[in-house]
Amino acid sequence: MNNSTRFGMTLVMLAIGILFAAQNSSAQSDMGNVPLEWQTVAEKTNYDRTGTYDQAVAYAKKLDAASPLIKYAAYGKSGEGRDLPLLIAAKDGAFSPQLAKEQGKAVVLVQAGIHAGEIDGKDAGFALLRDIAITKTRTHLLDNVVILFQVIYNVDGHENSNPYMRFAQNGPAEMGFRGNATNLNLNRDYMKADAPETRGWLKLWNEWNPDVFIDCHVTDGADFQYNVTYEYAHFQEIDPAIKAWMDEHFDKNVVPKIEKEGNIVTHYVEFAGREITSGIATFIATPRFSTGYTPLRNRIGLLIETHVYKPYKSRVRGTYDTLRYFIEEIGNSKKSLFAVNTAADTQTVERGKTYDASRQYPLNLTVTDKAIEMKFKGVEYSIQDSDISGGKMLVYGSTPKEYTIKKYDEGRVVDSVAPPLAYIIPPQYKDVIEVLRLQGLRMQTLQKPLTIEVESYHLTEPKWAPSSFEDRITLRTKPIRYAEKRTYIAGSVIVPLDQVAANVAIHLLEPAGPDSFVLWGFFNSIFELKEFGSGYALEKLAREMLAKDPKLKEEFDKRLQDPTFAKSPRARLQFFYERTPYFLNQKQGVYPVGRITTPWK
Repeated sequence: MNNSTRFGMTLVMLAIGILFAAQNSSAQSDMGNVPLEWQTVAEKTNYDRTGTYDQAVAYAKKLDAASPLIKYAAYGKSGEGRDLPLLIAAKDGAFSPQLAKEQGKAVVLVQAGIHAGEIDGKDAGFALLRDIAITKTRTHLLDNVVILFQVIYNVDGHENSNPYMRFAQNGPAEMGFRGNATNLNLNRDYMKADAPETRGWLKLWNEWNPDVFIDCHVTDGADFQYNVTYEYAHFQEIDPAIKAWMDEHFDKNVVPKIEKEGNIVTHYVEFAGREITSGIATFIATPRFSTGYTPLRNRIGLLIETHVYKPYKSRVRGTYDTLRYFIEEIGNSKKSLFAVNTAADTQTVERGKTYDASRQYPLNLTVTDKAIEMKFKGVEYSIQDSDISGGKMLVYGSTPKEYTIKKYDEGRVVDSVAPPLAYIIPPQYKDVIEVLRLQGLRMQTLQKPLTIEVESYHLTEPKWAPSSFEDRITLRTKPIRYAEKRTYIAGSVIVPLDQVAANVAIHLLEPAGPDSFVLWGFFNSIFELKEFGSGYALEKLAREMLAKDPKLKEEFDKRLQDPTFAKSPRARLQFFYERTPYFLNQKQGVYPVGRITTPWK
């Protein structure tokens, strides 16, 4: 993830990371056992380089051919037609979701290269699977776990590679690009699913229903001593029992083991202001992000963010250690993991069987201003005047320094909603229905018209973004809920909420959701007027309306006090048109999706 915009102008000294390289040399524990032909490109070049897509696929297929513990597959195609490579690591032939479940194995999905310049996870994952299947120093990791390894997620971005893709990143020599072939950031696409890569990922998820998800990244924007940072959902967006499991098993049990390998580890670092003295504010991932999406599916999503200024070897080995010890902990604690996952799924399904207007589900969260103190392992820095920018600049030194700073780590719900029993969508909104299918949601199609009392929204005060974001012009509105009887034609789709993926439907179909269909522009056309009033006709009608309605005249006179309104003939005539049945009949801003709160069957 890129948080550099939050810090303003930053000068980076590339040599700083070298100071900390020695801290992680002890983590390079298995190289003595690795035959040359099984070393990764990174290992063969002393972590100067990473392999190409073709080299990665060749290595993956070589693992498959050499070991009964590894199977190679493709789970989709990229925009440029490349296979999305997947390695499945399993004992006892558990290479299918059915066999994994029958054998009681925990399924762990590890994702590398969603941002192709942040490729640490690819080389770490290859080394780990190699040590499982070839050198057999980690084979025990598969006793209770099946590993799904997305070797490179953004394969097209991976091949769009040169030394200048990641500003100031300390290796490898060439890096892939953040966006895919159509310049989409795949880590903003989990809900709207515009990219073919995302659609392949959703198919993979729905087939396997993983118990844990791990996403490997490289952070940037500031300097500090930590070579590995991490985060997972821990506010109201995640089931509290799943959050508690991570507190116990990852924070308490896994992190100390990672640190014993020479890594310096902390939670993800995002400054609350420009630099360290402003403290750290926890980043709350909305569902467009991988680790904001998985909580909607009642699953752990662990974000690994190694530090951009540390040498590539330090970052890869830190990722390796994190994967190794977390997968080991998952295997050792699978019983309790299954218990919290199953309980969360059951509660989600049961919630969907009854409607309770007082039962609220969180949509938007923010971090409060309540802070605790923490010790932060930073480096010395100064703020100096810049004769380049004309402003202030951060200049990091090379001396480690510990700071006592504030950490803002309390979440507050800003918007919430009482989930209905179901949503109903007219059939003409095919893109909406298709994305819901891709998300794995169970739906019912009406075979004949249905007249039903529903709740819906009038979307008022629409404000579109001034420029494109992820190939869409996003929209924010003020939703006003109301109830009415509507007739939905045959072919309309009902999405019941007594299913495990219900939270995805809520976030997509509630207009206030931070990654809803409304926000992403799927319903922009409902704001467009198709009929207008001619000026000469409106002049006559306006006079008749004023003569019949003194209150309307009072409202009009009040609006005339606004100079801008008073000087605009068009605005003045529009004032009257908007109060006629001709305008109201167009139902501008009326949300076509209905909320069903009473049994409909």
